[in-house]
Amino acid sequence: MDIINRDPAVIVSKVSKVFNQYNTQWDRVREALHPRRKVYHQEFWALNEVSLEIPKGETFGIMGRNGSGKSTLLKLIAGIMHPSGGRVQQRGRVSSLLELGAGFNPEFTGRENVTLNSAIHGFTKSEIIERLPEIEAFANIEEFFNQPVKTYSSGMFVRLAFAAAINVNPDILIVDEALAVGDATFQQRCFQKFRQFQAAGVTIILVSHDNELILRNCQSAALLERGHLVAVGEPKSVASRYTDLLEGRTNLATILDETNVQNVGTVEREKNTANAPVADIERRNFFEECTATDRSPTRGNYNDGEIVHAHSAAAIVDHMIIVGDHTNPRHVLSGDILDVYFKVFFHEPLAGPCYGLSVKTTEGVTVYALNSHWTGTSCQNIAGKGCSIIRFRLPAIFNSGAYFLDFGVDKDIGDSYEPITRRMFIVQLEVHASHIFHGLVDAKADFEEISTLS
Repeated sequence: MDIINRDPAVIVSKVSKVFNQYNTQWDRVREALHPRRKVYHQEFWALNEVSLEIPKGETFGIMGRNGSGKSTLLKLIAGIMHPSGGRVQQRGRVSSLLELGAGFNPEFTGRENVTLNSAIHGFTKSEIIERLPEIEAFANIEEFFNQPVKTYSSGMFVRLAFAAAINVNPDILIVDEALAVGDATFQQRCFQKFRQFQAAGVTIILVSHDNELILRNCQSAALLERGHLVAVGEPKSVASRYTDLLEGRTNLATILDETNVQNVGTVEREKNTANAPVADIERRNFFEECTATDRSPTRGNYNDGEIVHAHSAAAIVDHMIIVGDHTNPRHVLSGDILDVYFKVFFHEPLAGPCYGLSVKTTEGVTVYALNSHWTGTSCQNIAGKGCSIIRFRLPAIFNSGAYFLDFGVDKDIGDSYEPITRRMFIVQLEVHASHIFHGLVDAKADFEEISTLS
């Protein structure tokens, strides 16, 4: 694997980290006391010979699934852990936003905790006195700054910890899923500070499950999978490999067999023709099969954190989303046309069924909602046991990010509805915008400079 050939701020050379895992605490004791040194543990390799250089002044993203080794790597770079093998070099002062508030004493005031924390990180007394007002203003917890931390709400605690960690003058800043803390106003201050560090040439190592955050902010990125470094380079190409892993189009064994893992190509979407027969069967079964068995959990974009409002009269038992030649993708492009189908199994007759669809953000904000009644459609009455298949055609005119779909069935009773069944947050979609705009929805606005007047 080629290493970026520029003046590095961090050098990771063939670093490995192994942990001993015990089935019980007693196994740990038995191993320590056994006269013939019998082994009771299993080795878990969190990192396996990872080599990486992070250029000075660059914002560098690290991607990977849970358990891939991202947090372990960050702790090694921050000096919180020591590697089992290999070497980590940092060139400059390191500040990390990892375990916010670790080491804070609940009996001490906010001011006392910040002072102690700063001293531990090597600040002199004069430097601590100089930075205290800035930390107090950034945390914005008012009189609570001089109260014991045990009296804080969880939000106040995180704000204080974040303010203490970020209001330093680091050469290297490590951020692990820590920018979106507190309320919207505080988050805005966090991102403003982040931008200031970038403008000042601070080396930033950013870990996030939000690929768009890394694509927008990083010059380079790396991908970890089960402790192995499997891709490094331009963020879009690394994100493409990450998407392949998430979608099951490649696996670790295949990647490790490749001769050049850095050449991960451009972002592509589900072009694996070997899956075509499977997709054809999946579509045929969806439109021809009528069963009360719930098929939705087998779909590739199903969200197992969904909320179900069940009813004895009917149940939503399956869904299918078709985007061009692709069936049930999890990743789509902004502007794609989605044919959203869901199947309802009716256990008993129902007069005046009304079918609905909602699109929501991760926070539950409704971006768009529509039902059959609003379209002026009177749907067929249900005579008895059987299935109905519903389709909504929806352009994905959304900004980059995660979105969820809700499906619902109501009984239309004129001026209002009687809820029958709901499946909320049942489908998760990751939307990728091809151009930059702000907000949730792409309004397709035109811009034209007409003239300049003096």
